[in-house]
Amino acid sequence: MNLNKVFVLGNLTRDPEKKALPSGQAVVNFSIATNRIYLDQNKQKQQEVEYHNVVAFGKSAEIISQYLKKGSSVLIEGRLRTHNWQDQAGVKHYRTEIITERLQLGPKPSGSGGSGNYADQPYEAPANRSASPASAKRAMPAVKEEEIPVIEESETFGGFIKKDTGEIDVANIPF
Repeated sequence: MNLNKVFVLGNLTRDPEKKALPSGQAVVNFSIATNRIYLDQNKQKQQEVEYHNVVAFGKSAEIISQYLKKGSSVLIEGRLRTHNWQDQAGVKHYRTEIITERLQLGPKPSGSGGSGNYADQPYEAPANRSASPASAKRAMPAVKEEEIPVIEESETFGGFIKKDTGEIDVANIPF
């Protein structure tokens, strides 16, 4: 069994670059920075930053190019793909990127207007549905960033991880 699945939650390091394939399909390239905060040997808080190259096609590319910009927060679900090529000097190069399969827009960056959540924006009913003009536009309930729970690495997931060893307790897995 093989699995190639990536979940990355971070902020765009640059504005998305939108292009079109010869077929006319939209493609967008951008980068995301993710942070890992940990305690070093001296119990001092440290931060490590990773940068990820991301590619999206079709409708995802359209959404990204329309709504995201440098600093925007986004959750990307996708798969890894590595390209390799040889330059004119004969040196082999590699580039690993995340191919977007699904995405979730995060809170708007500060200073972009509104209260900071995409969920605060009204949405239109799809054109193929029959909806009265009064009900076609309605506000979605807002979720404040402080209401989103934070799960610490040390917490166990439903009793599946033994607290003393940190190992998975197969006796508690329901399948």
